[in-house]
Amino acid sequence: MPIVQLKDVKKTYELGKTQVHAVKGVTFDIKKGDFISLIGPSGSGKSTILNMIGCIDQPTDGIVSIAGQSTSGLNDKQLTTLRHEVLGFIFQSFNLIPVLNVYENIEFPLLLGKNRMPKREREEWIEYLVEAVELTNFIKHKPNELSGGQRQRVAIARALVTKPQIVLADEPTANLDSKTGQTIIELMKKMNAELNTTFIFSTHDSTIVGIADHIIRLLDGRIVEETHKAEYNETAGVSQ
Repeated sequence: MPIVQLKDVKKTYELGKTQVHAVKGVTFDIKKGDFISLIGPSGSGKSTILNMIGCIDQPTDGIVSIAGQSTSGLNDKQLTTLRHEVLGFIFQSFNLIPVLNVYENIEFPLLLGKNRMPKREREEWIEYLVEAVELTNFIKHKPNELSGGQRQRVAIARALVTKPQIVLADEPTANLDSKTGQTIIELMKKMNAELNTTFIFSTHDSTIVGIADHIIRLLDGRIVEETHKAEYNETAGVSQ
């Protein structure tokens, strides 16, 4: 069973007296361990789709299923549990806590859930993530002492610390220069391969889609193209 399923999903917003049709009948499946890019210009529906997968918003019509559960049938408490136990989030603005250092920012989500890790296990897991995102020498630094790329590395580790099945990243490279952005995407790909975590990220930057296994191109709330890595490489003339 796919870890994420969208079936004829539509999302309409009321903007004053006007109806905005942000998503217009989108259907796709995502399998566990996928590294998928939603690509398209601003207003194409990327963020709206991520918000529905992330249980932050609900579809107007259609079905969004996460790990076999339809989100439409869940109450607020169940949605919160699903977000905490199944999903991780990476934001373009980092959303780190200024008064906490690198270690504490990564640890913070583990202190919120009911099923807390034993202290030794928690420490070893955080140390593994800090090393994986290459921030061992900055573990006691606070966000204002880090570069943008380093702060995004902290955000990636924090998203992974609860061992989520799915990580959602909305324009994770938008506030970074192109070289740092490429490094961040490659780091996400590395963590995807090592942990088999499903990554779903949105971008309007076509230069980074080549690293994705599964690409969904959106325009005006509809899917205009869907390809998998083998198909993408054949089209681009890239040998496997």
